[in-house]
Amino acid sequence: MDYGTIQGIITIVVMLTFVGIFAWAYSGRRKNQFDEAANLVFSDDEKSKDSGEHK
Repeated sequence: MDYGTIQGIITIVVMLTFVGIFAWAYSGRRKNQFDEAANLVFSDDEKSKDSGEHK
């Protein structure tokens, strides 16, 4: 195996990894978890309002 072949294999592995992460992130099964994670920023504000704390 020469250096060009190794670079080609690494390129394919990285591309497949990227496509896998992309598919995982945009799959319908993950939507609820990502929506919940997106709203975590606001949950801290709600807790401080409920306890009467002011920043």
